[in-house]
Amino acid sequence: MMNIGLTGGIGSGKSTVARLFQNRGAYIIDLDVLAHKVEEPGGAAWNRIVKHFGRKILDKDDRINREMLGGIVFRDSEELEKLNSIVHPAVFEEWCLRVDDIVNNDKEAIIISDIPLLIEVGWHKAMDIVILVYTSPGVQTERIMKRNGYSYEEARNRINSQMPVDEKIPFADFVINNEGTPEETEAIVDRIWKKLLEKRKDSKNEEIKR
Repeated sequence: MMNIGLTGGIGSGKSTVARLFQNRGAYIIDLDVLAHKVEEPGGAAWNRIVKHFGRKILDKDDRINREMLGGIVFRDSEELEKLNSIVHPAVFEEWCLRVDDIVNNDKEAIIISDIPLLIEVGWHKAMDIVILVYTSPGVQTERIMKRNGYSYEEARNRINSQMPVDEKIPFADFVINNEGTPEETEAIVDRIWKKLLEKRKDSKNEEIKR
């Protein structure tokens, strides 16, 4: 089993890169999907979020309005820290269960976990390899304004809530510059995938020797 963390800033194109790896045989765990799960009514984090932020963040079906909650926490670093302290432990438990489930079915699985805050929360230390999807802050801003309909200020608030992407580069084993064409990104993914397969083969050979 190979445990890989995939990270990058908001709007960097991590989901697109993750799909490219999935098409080549990787198992993908999307931490945003797990976060949605624990924030659902009855989920591991729902009660504590509502207790802290109040029922004003809920819609008519008692689901958390993520846009409203985001509007609160991305303007207030203390509130963002509080939310993360509630959500991250619950998400980590779900992630561990998902990894175990995959490995039980495929001992040689290459698991790529899409984790936006991989480095910020220290989860990179639990990974065998870290892959960073890189785009400049200017490109990030343009993409999320277009994708989400945010104002410039809203987009910058979300970007500034994360560790600057340039500071993440030293933590990465591989960097994918995702500012080029889709074909250029796919070519980079191809090169990295071949190296991952080589590493898995080398690791397997080492186990046989032991």
